[in-house]
Amino acid sequence: MQNKVEICGVNTSKLKVLKNEETQRLLLRAKAGDKQAREELIAGNLRLVLSVIQRFSNRGENADDLFQVGCIGLIKAIDNFNTDLDVRFSTYGVPMIVGEIRRYLRDNSAMRVSRAMRDTAYRVLQAKEAYMAQHQKEPTVEEIAKILELKREEVVFALEAIVDPVSLYEPVYSDSGDTVCVMDQVRDSKNTDESWLERIALKEAIGRLTQRERHILDMRFFQGKTQMEVSAEIGISQAQVSRLEKNALKQIRKEL
Repeated sequence: MQNKVEICGVNTSKLKVLKNEETQRLLLRAKAGDKQAREELIAGNLRLVLSVIQRFSNRGENADDLFQVGCIGLIKAIDNFNTDLDVRFSTYGVPMIVGEIRRYLRDNSAMRVSRAMRDTAYRVLQAKEAYMAQHQKEPTVEEIAKILELKREEVVFALEAIVDPVSLYEPVYSDSGDTVCVMDQVRDSKNTDESWLERIALKEAIGRLTQRERHILDMRFFQGKTQMEVSAEIGISQAQVSRLEKNALKQIRKEL
C-alpha cells in the first residue's frame, strides 16, 4: 500500500478514529469494569498517540519506542479519566501522553540531575497527574506547591531541572520557507549594541594611557596582583603605584 507507515507493526493508515460520543460511551463502560471497552478505547485512540509523538520526531529517538511509551500514557489517561466532568477525553489524554514521553526522554537523557532534585520533580509530576485526574485540568505551580507543602521556588527549580534540552537550531515557526529557530528568539543581554560601544570606548580610553599606567592596570585587574606586588615588580613605591592607578582610572572614567 502506498504511503503505508508501520510503527510497532501497526499500519497507521488503518488506525480507527472514535467519535466523541463513542469515546464517552466506552469510557463509561470501561469505568464499570468492561475490559473489552477498555481495549476498544486504546485501539481507537492510537492516532492520538501518533499525533503526539510527531512533536518529538526531531529528537532522533526511535519512533517505535516513543509510540510504545505514548501508549502507556494513553492507558493511564483512560484509567484515570473522570467521566463525571464535562471534558473531552483528548483534552486530558494529550497532556498525559506528552508527560509520559517526556519522562521517558528524561530518564534516557545524557544530562544528569541530582537524586534529591529528581525525587522532588517526580513528586511534583505525580501530584500534577493526580490533580489532573481529579479536576481534568493542569494545576498551577502555586497549587502544586500547596499540595506538596513546598516553596514555589522548589517546584519551579525541580521542573526546570528535568526539562528536556532544546537545540538552538530547533525550528519553532516556518512561513514561506523562512524558518525561525530557537536561537533567533534568544536575547543576548551581553553582546548588545550598547555593550559593543562601551567596549570600544574603553579600549580607546585605555589606549590613551601611558605604557606604565596600562602595565599597572593589567597587573592589578587582569593578573590580580596587589599594589605591593606591582611596586616590587616595577621598582617603585606602593604609594606611587596607588597614585598612578587612581589617575589612570580617573582618566578612563572621564573618557567614558
